[in-house]
Amino acid sequence: MDRRDFLAGIGAGAAAGSAVGAGLPAYAATAVKHSTPGARPKLLMKLGCQSSPSTDEHFAFLARYGVTHIAAQGKQSEGRLYSTADEVKAVREMAEKHKLTLAIFHPLLLPSSHIDKEAHGGIMLASSPEREREVEAFQNQIRACAAAGVPCIKYNMSLLGVLRNHHEQGRGDAMFSAWDEASAKPQPPLTRAGPVNAEQFWERITWFLDHVVPVANEYKVRIACHPQDPGVGPQGYQSINRVLGTVEGLKHFVAIRESAYHGLNFCQGTVSEDLERPAEQIFDVIRYFGTRKKIFNVHFRNIVGHRGHFREAFPDEGDVDLYKALMTYAEVGYDGMLMPDHVPEIPGHPEAALQSFAFAYGHIRGLMQAAQHA
Repeated sequence: MDRRDFLAGIGAGAAAGSAVGAGLPAYAATAVKHSTPGARPKLLMKLGCQSSPSTDEHFAFLARYGVTHIAAQGKQSEGRLYSTADEVKAVREMAEKHKLTLAIFHPLLLPSSHIDKEAHGGIMLASSPEREREVEAFQNQIRACAAAGVPCIKYNMSLLGVLRNHHEQGRGDAMFSAWDEASAKPQPPLTRAGPVNAEQFWERITWFLDHVVPVANEYKVRIACHPQDPGVGPQGYQSINRVLGTVEGLKHFVAIRESAYHGLNFCQGTVSEDLERPAEQIFDVIRYFGTRKKIFNVHFRNIVGHRGHFREAFPDEGDVDLYKALMTYAEVGYDGMLMPDHVPEIPGHPEAALQSFAFAYGHIRGLMQAAQHA
């Protein structure tokens, strides 16, 4: 497919995602047929977490509440943009001391941050020689993880970070981040990246994948990309088109440099934010990527709302049936982590996030145990 045809297809996919109702969504038409109804799939998932910091105290907290696998970040020496094999191994050994498995490593580069606050933005800004230095560091991070026995790296390809523009009251004193695109007023109107259209964004993504997927293949380390949170309309936000903010965009992304080591950190919350009817549509999205073995990690969170207007939620109160979602991951043979993400804020209680995470661990663990006895 040439670039012109591809961009036309992405435009059509985005339009299909915005115009709801007249039929099946675009991704459902290409979803692989799933298992025979009534057959109970084997449960292979693990309860995971990616919360910080990487310390003995925090790892003990995770183990206390039933977490068995984690994503974590190590130290980097000053002036170096990646953790060495010894630094990665030190985190792995600390985790193992608490009977935790370090399944995914957080690199220093390509976090979920706004480009105006990002110290190392060369890859996303397509600025040389910074991006060449950064992609070499990312390649070295892959090699270091392979040497340390850590099988996966997670990353973001985002210029805008996580977009939210207000809070809404939840249960009790819980406050949830929320997004209403219609009332969102970008300040400032442009980032330091300037306007970035879909073609430019895809060129930057493709350049990155061209440089890192061959290294991931060579060292057999999976690289898992988070969707852009949330997707916005075709006009973009701060004049930036979020090409990884639609299901059609994610479908194209995983097809660039096809590889068993190139896939998604599948944030179920973010993907739900990109759907008009997440309570109905999310399951076929899971099937599409899950049957193709492109889901490397799952942020198992819920929302109330839909594309363009939503708030975050406790896992048990959102619009998506998380038990049905869990059984859909089982159906496609997913064997990675289910981890909570984006827990609520409790004003005046800085330690309340730990309580919220503990609640989420218990909820996910309960769902997993119920599925095993269904």
